Amino acid sequence: MSRVWEVPVHDSTRVRDARIAAREACGHAGLDAARTAAAELVATELATNLLKHAGGGLMVVNVVLPPTGGPGTSVQLFSLDHGPGIADVDAALRDGHSTAAGSLGAGLGSCARSASAFRLYSVPGRGTVATARFDLESAVRETAGAQVPAGGITVALAQAEQCGDAWSWVRSGNLVTLLLADGLGHGAKAAHASTAAVAELRRVAHLPPPEILRRLHTALRPTRGAAVTVAQVDTERAELSFAGVGNVGARMRTGESWTSLVSHPGIVGAYFPAQVPVRRVPWRRDSLLVLHSDGLPSRWRPPEDLRLLAQEPSVVAAAILRDANSPARPVRDDTSVAVLAPDLPTSAHDSRL
Repeated sequence: MSRVWEVPVHDSTRVRDARIAAREACGHAGLDAARTAAAELVATELATNLLKHAGGGLMVVNVVLPPTGGPGTSVQLFSLDHGPGIADVDAALRDGHSTAAGSLGAGLGSCARSASAFRLYSVPGRGTVATARFDLESAVRETAGAQVPAGGITVALAQAEQCGDAWSWVRSGNLVTLLLADGLGHGAKAAHASTAAVAELRRVAHLPPPEILRRLHTALRPTRGAAVTVAQVDTERAELSFAGVGNVGARMRTGESWTSLVSHPGIVGAYFPAQVPVRRVPWRRDSLLVLHSDGLPSRWRPPEDLRLLAQEPSVVAAAILRDANSPARPVRDDTSVAVLAPDLPTSAHDSRL
């Protein structure tokens, strides 16, 4: 899942690039012709909207785990802008409403109906985040109404095809485990390390975080290594256990305050500490955890907008990435943001302000 697509949309030629990125991602994920065509349509509509309404923005396409965290992969489209926002979201989502003169006429309502899941977050004067996920057809049938406790976004340095960061989550009984890995450096070798961490997580997610990290250390020895953080929620005990090795950032919100969670120095796969400290904290219905690689500016500010914090985790992650970067503070490394939230009921076509 190290392959990423990033398309800055600042002129009409990049609309075609966004459509091609969606097509390539669907081929990478093994989606059929119908799902691929739907993803191309939605990518075209979102990219056109960026030009017509926001004066430009960014399209990001990731290959991600399906909403159950099980086998197979899905395609996630992100549209990010700092434009004027959408004053009437309900109208924009209405079937047949065209959001841009000269567009396909599909509108955001058609995007919501075409995707396995579509979500929209917009604040007048601050911009819009739209996400659209496309699953295997079998996953669409099996996961309607599924709960999606984790989401994230990944971009590569200098719009490279491969990203050295990776994130993943696994549900094992009453445990929900989120991992973020930052392979040393960037490019193919860094991607190899982070991808190995994701693959191993599926085999060891039933273990506590320190033991998961020890298993990952063995699995990553043939690679250049990675900084890895693991956060695991025990839903029965309502407790989060956190452990990390290397420079992966973490902040947790409970109530109205944010707290930093600190990883231990080292490199998984190369320089592993003799002891891995684990921090355990209560996990409440208003808790939210953000993991991020060091590509995110060190002085990024956690969001306080309660409407955003109530969104599905992939939307929160995308908004954090969008708001943390600017021309004055450009991305200087591969960057990933992953968010863990209490289980939230969703529908196959969930659109929320």
